Amino acid sequence: MDRKPTIKDVATRASVGSMTVSRLLNHSGYVSEDAAARIHRAIEELGYRPNETARALRGQKTHTIGIVVPYLYDPFFAMCAHAVNTVARKNGYSTILTTSNEDTEIEYAEAQLMLRRNAEGLIVIPAEDGCSHLSQPEFLETEIVAVDRPLKDRRCCSVLVDNSKGTSHAVEHLISAHGHKRIAFASLNDHLYTFRMRFAGYNHAMQQAGLEPIPMVYCPSEQATSRVLLAALRGPQPPTAIFTANGLTTRYVLKALLEAGVHIPSDLALVAFDDLDMAEVLEPRLSVVRQPAQELGRVAANLLFEHLNKGDQLPNKERVVLPVQWIPRESCGCGSSAAAHLTH
Repeated sequence: MDRKPTIKDVATRASVGSMTVSRLLNHSGYVSEDAAARIHRAIEELGYRPNETARALRGQKTHTIGIVVPYLYDPFFAMCAHAVNTVARKNGYSTILTTSNEDTEIEYAEAQLMLRRNAEGLIVIPAEDGCSHLSQPEFLETEIVAVDRPLKDRRCCSVLVDNSKGTSHAVEHLISAHGHKRIAFASLNDHLYTFRMRFAGYNHAMQQAGLEPIPMVYCPSEQATSRVLLAALRGPQPPTAIFTANGLTTRYVLKALLEAGVHIPSDLALVAFDDLDMAEVLEPRLSVVRQPAQELGRVAANLLFEHLNKGDQLPNKERVVLPVQWIPRESCGCGSSAAAHLTH
């Protein structure tokens, strides 16, 4: 066939009427299982693709939502996206997934593309500087839910975790259970909302214990992390414990400590925000603040579909905050006598 197949071609191949094909594609009426199977087979054989734009112009839904995450090599973002996709499928929707690379201009361009493809709503983990373009007038009629990091737009709902309280609890444990007084806070940067909230929780716990917080240790890359950690450990007052602000920071710190021959927890205690896939099989096992990545995606998606199905706008500035879980293992000193009572 030299031209693009049409809905009539599909109907002819499947030995059904065009209206039957339309009912199946638009979920607008009953189609027998046998007819549906023939239609799906004909669609696959012909390579038929519905004209989503034309369907939208006729007032019909595209049954598509968009997902924008910073990147997919961080398992946390991938798990969030997977949970959103699972909920979408249960609601009869497909998803368009893309990444912003922590760049608001890329985020804006990708979101615009999703609008042109008539996505009915967006779920976004906003790019790092927080100055999103998603408050532009072109998005006024689009339902948007922010995950992990809030958007400044008053129309947008946010689903977050209790970053500050989770960090405070872990740092308090290092202080009260293991006697640490010099605890460093390591992070990729200080731009992200999540890192700022976790650093605030760290500061609160230190000050409540009458201890002096250490300035944030920046770990933007493996090389930089090795450099700054070695300098800190060789300094006049080296930290006795480190709190790492996310999974990527934890990987950088673990690699740097391994290369430096630092033993955990006898030389240095380590606690991380985010439960890595390998946290329970590392030696020692990693003490973590676990955030519910899949629950974040699930709650955000359910919230979006609740309002898409009702056909109304999300309430202004609604914010859902999910709890986190403190999981002490050996890396903080639990189960080990080596770092139970520090006096230095």
